[in-house]
Amino acid sequence: MLRIIVAAVSILVSIQVGAADPLVEMKTGMGTVVIELYPDKAPLTVNNFLQYVKGRHYDGTVFHRVIPGFMIQGGGFGPDFSEKPARKPVRNEAANGLRNETGTIAMARTLDPHSATAQFFINVANNESLDFRFPTQEGYGYCVFGKVVKGMDVVNRIVKVQTGPGPAGHQNVPVKPVIIEQARVVETAKPPPAK
Repeated sequence: MLRIIVAAVSILVSIQVGAADPLVEMKTGMGTVVIELYPDKAPLTVNNFLQYVKGRHYDGTVFHRVIPGFMIQGGGFGPDFSEKPARKPVRNEAANGLRNETGTIAMARTLDPHSATAQFFINVANNESLDFRFPTQEGYGYCVFGKVVKGMDVVNRIVKVQTGPGPAGHQNVPVKPVIIEQARVVETAKPPPAK
């Protein structure tokens, strides 16, 4: 009986250890980027992002703000800068220990720390100034919730596109739109069967 219990516990542990984080594949006009999400570190943020992905919110949106040495931002506007409707903001989970390092994805927001909805950005440098410091308006930072695991070369191509002023209030806008053609959840690998 004890052996059966030990075997059952071993199977449960191996399933949990082998469970893969969700992957999102973003097909852009400049290539495909695959992002691994971290639900254990930012559960509210990952759930929010996945709802937008599954609802096809990002399909046809653009990277509307591109700054070399900093980041590429997208997820909120169509090529004509029509703003896509967003759901309620999600609580900022930036105090999760993850840093705004090269290749990480984080939520964009307004001055209100808890105002993130659909827009996100991918860091192309180590942006320590965006990390959580204190639970205040100035110190809250920007919530990292995943990392590019494939296609960083695509991100680096996007950040080099020519930019200029856009519609009122928008700067660093790609002259030729960089479109997110499709964003989909990729089936994660199942853990190997227990022996």
